[in-house]
Amino acid sequence: MKILTPCYLLLITLSLCAKGPKIAPSETHLNYWTLNGELSVLLGGSKDDNLFQIDNLEAHLDEMVAVGANYVRCTMSSRDPGNVWAFAQREDGLYNLRELNPEYWRRFAIFLEETAKRDIIVQIEVWATFDFYRQEWDKNPYNPKNNIQYDSRRSKLPEVVDSHPTYTENPFFRSVPSQLAIPSVLEHQQRFVDAMLHYSLQYDHVLYCMDNETSVTSDWAKFWSNYIRKKASEIDKEVYITEMWDPWELSHPFHAETFDNPQYFDFVDISQNNHIVGERHWTNGLEQFERLRKMGKLRPITNIKVYGKDGGRHKKTHNAIESYVKNVLMGCGSTRFHRPPSGQGLNDTAKNVILSLRQALERVNLFDMAPANHLLMDRAENEAFCSAKAGEHYLIFFPAGGEVKIELPNEREIAWVRVESNRWIDSKVVKAGSATINTPDNESHWLAVIY
Repeated sequence: MKILTPCYLLLITLSLCAKGPKIAPSETHLNYWTLNGELSVLLGGSKDDNLFQIDNLEAHLDEMVAVGANYVRCTMSSRDPGNVWAFAQREDGLYNLRELNPEYWRRFAIFLEETAKRDIIVQIEVWATFDFYRQEWDKNPYNPKNNIQYDSRRSKLPEVVDSHPTYTENPFFRSVPSQLAIPSVLEHQQRFVDAMLHYSLQYDHVLYCMDNETSVTSDWAKFWSNYIRKKASEIDKEVYITEMWDPWELSHPFHAETFDNPQYFDFVDISQNNHIVGERHWTNGLEQFERLRKMGKLRPITNIKVYGKDGGRHKKTHNAIESYVKNVLMGCGSTRFHRPPSGQGLNDTAKNVILSLRQALERVNLFDMAPANHLLMDRAENEAFCSAKAGEHYLIFFPAGGEVKIELPNEREIAWVRVESNRWIDSKVVKAGSATINTPDNESHWLAVIY
C-alpha cells in the first residue's frame, strides 16, 4: 500500500476495488449490521484501543479470530508509551503541522490491511478526547507551544489545560465555523482527517465515531460527520458514522443528539450504558430501542466499550460479563470488552465469553429472536434475562445462577454453558409444558440454550 509522504497531500481518487468485508446496516433487522449482505452480530475484545500503535499486531488479531471476535476499536490516539504522533517533528522538538509523520500512517495502513484480511470490523474514533487534556495536551503537536504554525493568541488554544475533558476547557473542540471558527487550527485538523481518510476509504470494513466520551457541543460532531460523508461521496463511497457521549444515563439530552439525528449519525453507540449495573442496565438499553422504534429511527445499536475488571477503575469482572451477554440478548448490533485496566481486553475470561456466545449462536437464530423476559415465570429482579422466538428457541442468561419457569409448547433440547470458562454441559430433552430452568450452580454466569 502507498504510504503518504511527509508533505501534505490532498485526498486522491481511490481505487473502486475496496477491501475487507462490506459492512452496512441491515434493511430487514434495523438494529443489526450485515457483512457482505449477511446478518452478523459483532463481538470484540482487545488489549488496547489504538491497536495500530501496538507491537505484535498480527498475533493479537489472530487471537481474536480464534475465539470468534470480529470487532475492534481504533482510537487515533498517541498518548501511550511507544506511540508516535501524526505530524512530523523537527530536530528542535517542534512539530510542523504541514508535514505528516510517515511512521504513524504506515502503522495505520498496516492495521487496516491486516484487519481486512481477517474480516475484523474497525470502529475508528477520529478525535481521541483524552489526548487533548492535562498531561497529554502538554506534549500534543496541536498545543501552540509544540508547533511552528501558530501561537496561543492566533489559535485561541491554551498551552495548559489542567481540567478533565468533561469541563470542555480546550477550545480545540470549538474550532468549527458554527462555534469559535478558528481557521488556523481547523486547517490542520482537516489535514489530519484527510490523511486518515486517504487510507480508511480504501476499505469497506470501517465505521466512524467522532469522539470518545465527549461533552462538547454537537456542532463539532455534525461538522466532522458532514466532512467525512462529503469526502466519501466524492468517490461514491458510503460511510456509517456515530458519536459517543460522556453521560452514563442514556436519557441525557446529549444522547438525544445521536438518537434524533440519523441524517448525521447512522448508528447509535450506547457504551456508557455499561456503567449501569443490574436490571437497570437491561431496561435502560431496551428503553432506547423502543424510543427509536416509535420515532421510526431504529438503526444499529453498538457498544464499543464494556467496562469492568477486578482491581480496575470501573466496575468488576462480574459486571463486565453480565453487561456483555445482556447486550447480545437485548439485540445490540455489537459489544466489545474495554481494554485493561478498565475492562477485560482479550484476557482468558474475555476469550471464553466470546467463544461461548459464538457457539451458542450456532444453535439458535439470534436474528429471529427478541428480548422476552415476559416469558419467564417466578423471576426475581436481575435473576435471568431472555431472548426468544417463542416456541422455537430461547437464550436465558443467569448472571449469578437461579431458577425460573417457562412454558414450552413442544419438546425442546437444552444445553448449558458457563460463559466465563466456556464449559458446556451436554444437552438434554425438556418436555412440553411448564419447564423449570435451574442453573447447574449459583456462583457462575450461566447461559441456557433451548432449541
